[in-house]
Order: sequence, then C-alpha cells, then structure tokens
Amino acid sequence: MRAGFGFLGKLTGRYRSLLVDSLLALGYAGAGLLLGQEQPPVGWQPVDGLGAVLTALVGLVLLARRIAPVGVFATSSALWILFIACGYWPVINSMPPLLGLYTVAATRLLRTSLVCATVVAGTWVYAGLGNADNSSMPTVLAQAVLFPAVVFVVGRGSGRLAERNRQFAELTFQLRRQQEEIARQALTEERVRIARELHDVVAHHMSVISLQAGMASYVFPTNPAVSRQALDTIARTSREALEEMRRMLVLLRVGQEGPPEAEAEAETGVGVDYAADDQPEDGGAYAPAPGLDLLDRLLERVRGAGVRATMEVVGSPTPLPQGMALCVFRVIQEALTNVLKHAGPTRAAVTIRYESRAVVVSVTDEGGDDPLPDKVITRGHGLIGMGERAKIYGGTVTAGPRPLGGFEVRLVLPIPTDGDRPDTLPTPGLGDVRSR
Repeated sequence: MRAGFGFLGKLTGRYRSLLVDSLLALGYAGAGLLLGQEQPPVGWQPVDGLGAVLTALVGLVLLARRIAPVGVFATSSALWILFIACGYWPVINSMPPLLGLYTVAATRLLRTSLVCATVVAGTWVYAGLGNADNSSMPTVLAQAVLFPAVVFVVGRGSGRLAERNRQFAELTFQLRRQQEEIARQALTEERVRIARELHDVVAHHMSVISLQAGMASYVFPTNPAVSRQALDTIARTSREALEEMRRMLVLLRVGQEGPPEAEAEAETGVGVDYAADDQPEDGGAYAPAPGLDLLDRLLERVRGAGVRATMEVVGSPTPLPQGMALCVFRVIQEALTNVLKHAGPTRAAVTIRYESRAVVVSVTDEGGDDPLPDKVITRGHGLIGMGERAKIYGGTVTAGPRPLGGFEVRLVLPIPTDGDRPDTLPTPGLGDVRSR
C-alpha cells in the first residue's frame, strides 16, 4: 500500500510540473506577443506574422524543459537567434532562453551549464552588433555578462538545493526503515520475554495441579472433604493454566506472522531498561513468576537508587490470576525504571485501585529537578512491552506527560469473572498503547 501511495505521489508531482511548465510556456508566448505589438526601439522592425510565429514557438518549446533541458535550450536559442536575424527586437524573446539556461544550470553538469551561458552571452552581443548604430556597446556587454551570470548562479544554487533535499529524503526513508526494523525486533523480543514468563506461570500451575492431585489421591480414603477441596483447586488452576496457554499461543502465532502494527506511526513514549528479574530466592523450575507480593522489594530498590517512591492501595484487593498479577508487576517495574532513567532523583507514586470490574494502576513522577529542554522523548522497548502485556489481558496502557509536570503511566485491566471469560483472546499489538 505504501508503494501505491508513492506511485500516486510521483504521478501527482508529474502532473503538477506539467501544469507549471504549460502555464510558463503560455505566459511567455502571450507576453512576447503582447510586447511585439508595441513600437520597437529605433533600428528594429515591428513584429509581423513571421515574428509572431517565432515568438509563439520560442515560448511553447518550454513545455519540454524538464524532459530535455539541453534540447529545449538549444531550440529556444536557435529560434531566438533566427528572430534577431530577421531584424526583430531581441528583448521580446529573451526570457525563454534565460529560463532554459536556468533549467540546464540546475539539472546538468557545470561544463554544459557554462557552454549554455556562453551561448546566451554571445547571442546578446550578436544582437547588439546587429544594431550597433543605435545601441550602446558598453550597455550591451554589461547585459551580456550580467544576465546570464545571474541566471547561471541561481540555477546552480537551486540544483544543489534540490540534490540536498533529495539526499535528505533518501536518508529520511532509510531512517524510517531502520526504525521500523528496530520496532519489529523490539516487539519480537518483548513477545518472547512475555511468552517465557507465561510459560513459567503455566509451569507453576501444573506443579500445583500435580501436588493437589497427589494429595487428593493420598487422603481420599480417610478424608473425602479435603480430597474434594483439592479437586476444586485442580479444576480452578487448570482453567487458569489453559487460559495462560492460549494467551501464549496467540502471542507466538502473531509473532510468526509479523505484526502490521510495527509499520504504523508509533505513539510517543519513553525507553526503558529492564531491571533485574525479581525471582524468589528459593526459585527453581517451578517457581512462580514475580507477582504483587514482590512490589515492596521493588520499591525498596527504587528508593535505594534515589527516587522517593510511595505506594497506595485503594479498595479491597481482589485476587488476580497469576498472569495478570505478573502484568501489573512488570508495568510498575518498567514505569519506575523509566523514572530512574529519565527523571533521576524525584518523587514517584504508585497507586493500585481495585474497582468492581477492573484494576487501575498508575505510576506518576514529578519530573527531574533540572529537566533538559532539548531532550526528545522517544519510543523504547518499555512502552511496547507494557502495551503487549496489557493487550493479552484485554487492558490498555496510556503514557504521557502530566499537565503539572512529570510523567504518568496508567494501566487498566478488566478483572475476569467465571461468567465472562472470553472464548477468543485479543491479538496483541502496538495499537493498544496510547500516549496522551
């Protein structure tokens, strides 16, 4: 589709150029014909039918000046010389050859441009010599040097500017391609990381199922109530494990197909460097991934780095599925890492609000004490990761500057219930990360 837009842009540009050249050709031809109706200076004869035809031809030949600049210049100059040789006033048809010289100087090599400038100067001197009795040769020589020189310099400068713009456009296109490739790589890395963590969550669920099944089998003859409780735990845990498995499969499937969102215009965000993984000290193959119980340790580490961080929990805490709790933890972790990276020593506040059908997390900071005005906020892996994590649970992430200063990251996740678990999961992508 982008190639189609590029083709339409080039086609529109060609039609615009043809329209401009048509207006120029008709304008010069019309101006020449009007000027030819006036009484010429002494020594030149009035424009008759032949002169009118030559004037029209000299102007209309400019239609092809972008296609064949040298050919157009040669043709217009030849017609101009013929016009002068017939005894007509040379000023009438002097502008089309000068415009041809400008086009040659802007689009062709220096040697060709100098030859064309010399032709214009020689033609001007030839016209002065043809009416030497009524012309001031110093004036003719000055015009023969000044007019072509000015047009030559302006044309060369315009050509260099056009070439520089073309190079800038090419570099911009290459930079955009590189940014798109970096975005794809970042998205792939984030999805692999999330899939690895979801794998850990599923592994933890399976270890719980294994332990509960063993306990149920062991106590079934002596304590059926405890055995039934273990079976209920197995059913609930297996449902959560299946949902996490489906999310992981959707994530990996989209990663193989290639996300179309990586080609879109990215939203404004900030980069983030991942902090060290907060795995439990007694970790192992079946250790759970980080959850909300490790937020205190995370805040302590942030405070040790110089950020005065606080946390507030509003509402009655609702038990979250382990994958969703991991999503909340990672968004808070990455948002606080952004504070360390971009704001430095400042105040940061983490708020977790439990609502009836959603959990809302906000991480705000007051900004640095000595902000850099020329620092550009660029998109990084952190915002991509936040959006990916929120999307697979049907949530959204917004990130952007606060009206009173500082920065805010806000996560909204719907809390699933047994009656509204979706049969199909949303496809993760960058489109659900919004910047305010």
